[in-house]
Amino acid sequence: MKLASLVCAFAAGVAFLPVAALADDPNDPTMRSAAARARDSAIIKRMNQQQLAYVRKRDAQQTPRVRPGDRAAYADARAEYDRKMAAWRRAVAACNAGRWEYCDN
Repeated sequence: MKLASLVCAFAAGVAFLPVAALADDPNDPTMRSAAARARDSAIIKRMNQQQLAYVRKRDAQQTPRVRPGDRAAYADARAEYDRKMAAWRRAVAACNAGRWEYCDN
């Protein structure tokens, strides 16, 4: 019984040990030639382009459609937000200039 639990504990410990990654190993013998590095670079570039195409397609499908009325409502809300921010910035500038009545907000 003790031996079995010891073996299980050892196996669990070994499973969680960090393992050194071999990616981008400068001493990798398969990457010594310029042709091999160029081939590897081309593969990585192709994989990156495929992933970018996938992400763009996924995002295009997930983007909610905006109706024309929603655009107007957004523009109104954004204009109101911009007005409030401008007023707040003026109040901060006045407070920093010593006009203490503007410092409450």
